[in-house]
Amino acid sequence: MKVAVDAMGGDNAPEAVVRGSILARDEYNLGIILAGKEHEVKQMLEKHTSSFNNIEIINAEEVITNDDKPVMAIRRKKDSSLVKAMNAVKNKEADAVVSAGSTGAILSGGTLLIGRIEGIQRPAIGSLIPNMNGGFALLIDSGANVDSKPEFLYDFAIMGDIYLKRVMNIPNPRIALANIGAEKSKGDKLTVETYDLLENTKLPMNFIGNIEAREILQGKADIIVCDGFVGNMILKTLEGTVIEIMKGLKNELMSSARTKLGAVLIKPALMNFKSKFDYSEHGGAPLLGVKAPVIKAHGSSDEKAVKNAIRQAKVCCESNINELIEESITRR
Repeated sequence: MKVAVDAMGGDNAPEAVVRGSILARDEYNLGIILAGKEHEVKQMLEKHTSSFNNIEIINAEEVITNDDKPVMAIRRKKDSSLVKAMNAVKNKEADAVVSAGSTGAILSGGTLLIGRIEGIQRPAIGSLIPNMNGGFALLIDSGANVDSKPEFLYDFAIMGDIYLKRVMNIPNPRIALANIGAEKSKGDKLTVETYDLLENTKLPMNFIGNIEAREILQGKADIIVCDGFVGNMILKTLEGTVIEIMKGLKNELMSSARTKLGAVLIKPALMNFKSKFDYSEHGGAPLLGVKAPVIKAHGSSDEKAVKNAIRQAKVCCESNINELIEESITRR
């Protein structure tokens, strides 16, 4: 099995990407294809490993940035690291793609170069959100589709259900619909009609109803279904809240000699709390609905996050998740 990795994507590329790829190769016995500026990638490899076994380099002199228009960049920057990694999968040279680059470009590349699974109208990004119980929920869609239809959200639920069952080993995931209230009649036309589809599905899915944003961290659901606009707002709000709370706590604890002493005593508890929200544990967000596994790693991914994103891609390949999605979509 080979995983194509966009070596230039992300804030910490290529150093963290190369180091994480080396760790994944050694730990999971994988072939790695690194797409990026060859001289930089080689320099990083020589710095961190003496063995180049199972590592290939595809030279790519261009980089797609967050400032590029996604579709235009995929079509025009054919010598970019992301396009070269996607093409490796398209041409059957690799089995999956991992990138910490532009979300929009990854979505566009996955759709235009790799292609959608038959029956899927819109691929979706599923982000794993930690909760206070030490578990997590899959937020889908978390940014791929700003404008959605009830049928799209229904498909998101199907894909998320299969992903958690096969990749995350959750046998009967609880599926909830993000809404402004628990009642069936609450919400706009999109959520009301989606609720009806999920409630009356013929597929073996565990739909538990609506969930409000304040309940997400309580661990009441394993899958949270929404359109990309709502999902991205939820994701960014939670990320920002956790960061600011940790900053605020640090400032308060460092404000006097007495609080500094208290900080020493509660440091283990604070570190444990912080670890619950460590994105690097899961590695990345899958782009579900395309013909090969595509994992979007966090833009600030360190080597641990990159390694786990590659592991995620490996498990997706081994679980035949795309074949199961296609089968379920035909039965919906």
